[in-house]
Amino acid sequence: MAKSSIKIRAKVKKDEAKVKCLISHPMETGLRKNKKTGKLIPAHFIQEVVCEHGGKTVMNAQWGGTISKNPFLSFAFTGAKSGDAIKISWVDNTGKSDSTEAKMK
Repeated sequence: MAKSSIKIRAKVKKDEAKVKCLISHPMETGLRKNKKTGKLIPAHFIQEVVCEHGGKTVMNAQWGGTISKNPFLSFAFTGAKSGDAIKISWVDNTGKSDSTEAKMK
């Protein structure tokens, strides 16, 4: 199995889950030039990030080329318990995707 591009840390305190994610991705805008060739580097960025908990979507983000390389995402939601599974997935503008699951601590 290939290594995931997503690292997740999720903790539950009382009824609130705090989720932190680091995603490895080049996030190219399509406006930057290759220093050696002078040609534009093609756009390659994450378009959508989704978080699921208990079969329901708890967070959905629509991104564009303005997000930095290797983006960090942090959010919170209610209704989670320690030991619950959380799934984070993304899709980029080239059709590539990745997803991973983690347990709440």
